[in-house]
Amino acid sequence: MKLKDLAKKPQLIEIVLDNKDLVKEYGDTITFHTWDRVDVATFMRLGSIDTKNTAELIMVVKDLVLDENGNPILTDETTLPTKVMLEVLTNVMSILGK
Repeated sequence: MKLKDLAKKPQLIEIVLDNKDLVKEYGDTITFHTWDRVDVATFMRLGSIDTKNTAELIMVVKDLVLDENGNPILTDETTLPTKVMLEVLTNVMSILGK
């Protein structure tokens, strides 16, 4: 297989947060979208973040938390409840780590 065969344009994928505590609290699963792959600069930023530095982690990941049209959900004026944010971060990192 040639490396160029693996190079593809990023595609939006849906992520479903179905953690039982979140479903109980919010009454339903929570969905959002992210890219199935990221550019090298973003990948390197994610790889170099100290996992204890959540503020920096959120700054990088916020560009990856998207609606169904690929628009960022998290802005300078919007945020998520802490429990939801932790689940979002965990899921995005898990997907990009594969």
